[in-house]
Amino acid sequence: MKLDSIAHRFCVDKPKKFKLSKHDTAECCGLSIDKAEAKAMLAGGIERLSALQEKLYADGRWSVLIVLQAMDAAGKDSLIEHVMSGINPQGVDVHSFKQPSHEELAHDFLWRVAQRLPAQGRIGIFNRSHYEEVLTVRVHPELLEAQKLPQQAAGKDLWQQRFKDIRAFEEHLARNGTLILKFFLNVSRDEQRKRFLDRIEEPGKRWKFSMGDVAERKLWPKYMDAYEDAIRETSRPAAPWFVVPADNKWFTRLVVAAAVVDAMERLDLQFPKVEGKALKELHKVRKALLAEK
Repeated sequence: MKLDSIAHRFCVDKPKKFKLSKHDTAECCGLSIDKAEAKAMLAGGIERLSALQEKLYADGRWSVLIVLQAMDAAGKDSLIEHVMSGINPQGVDVHSFKQPSHEELAHDFLWRVAQRLPAQGRIGIFNRSHYEEVLTVRVHPELLEAQKLPQQAAGKDLWQQRFKDIRAFEEHLARNGTLILKFFLNVSRDEQRKRFLDRIEEPGKRWKFSMGDVAERKLWPKYMDAYEDAIRETSRPAAPWFVVPADNKWFTRLVVAAAVVDAMERLDLQFPKVEGKALKELHKVRKALLAEK
């Protein structure tokens, strides 16, 4: 199995027919963590990603935005750690969007993410993102009160309006040279329970546990409905969603690495050519360096 073919399996390219319940959270495409093939594929993907990052920086025309969304304990942090382990940290910006600040609440809901977009030649990773505004806020509509929206903006069409704004925002970024890849780490409720128990039972992981996580767990059906709606409404060619099985972290990492590598290779990134006068100058410098004793 080729790395590229794995990514295509999980891309939501027919959003109108998308049903989250049809996606297996434990899917591994016949691979297993013990198989040398899986380990080699991930290692190869990370190596290719490293080379592509160097080209991305040198080419200077594109930026890459990776959006990660998931329920708690789905593995977003470990994904960033493992998949990005082989690339130059100077070329990657990771931002985690927490509860909005007073300043952020004083602006429109896309303002705070716009401040964190990656520059040309760089990779940006959003650990949670603008999608919190149609996920967490939708499940907890009381959060809208802090946004102080005018009455006409907070009506019954609010969520459809936000989907429309997100689509337009992402299409604008794509037209101007940002490759957008969005990943929903699709963990099962049972696997989340196991990971919560691991956090409680292992002293080194207890700091990660929050009582709020248990409260959110009770709202699982509402979150799944919100995710399904958001993915269906915003997975477009310019900014596709990948629904990634997340019950097996090693496979989650493999899928994300495959998708990022495949998309970046299709950008046809090139190293700048050194020609003419500049090339002649390089030859002169080379001769001088070779002549040194």
